[in-house]
Amino acid sequence: GELLLSLCYNPSANSIVVNIIKARNLKAMDIGGTSDPYVKVWLMYKDKRVEKKKTVVMKRCLNPVFNESFAFDIPTERLRETTIVITVMDKDRLSRNDVIGKIYLSWKSGPGEVKHWKDMIARPRQAVAQWHQL
Repeated sequence: GELLLSLCYNPSANSIVVNIIKARNLKAMDIGGTSDPYVKVWLMYKDKRVEKKKTVVMKRCLNPVFNESFAFDIPTERLRETTIVITVMDKDRLSRNDVIGKIYLSWKSGPGEVKHWKDMIARPRQAVAQWHQL
């Protein structure tokens, strides 16, 4: 599956807004051939969890539209050591929730993720959207 999200960096406010827009072609994790997806967003600094946010759960949906934004306070001097971890989860009522996929956004992750991070820095105060493979 894939996840569309935007990043908006505001250097004067020392913040990054992560907008979880939508996902498509998510893996069916439930017996009925669907999933109940939601997205967790972790702010990490030097490999330590700082803050967590999450979207609402979309029931029985493999192409959910979330359109939820989360703001994180990140001083400019901490950007190099910051990673935003985005996990698409399947909500289960009876057992543990399943991980559908993960994305690591930072200076040092995969090429698509690094490109998105650098585009965000290069275009302050603009929402920079990009699809990511899960």
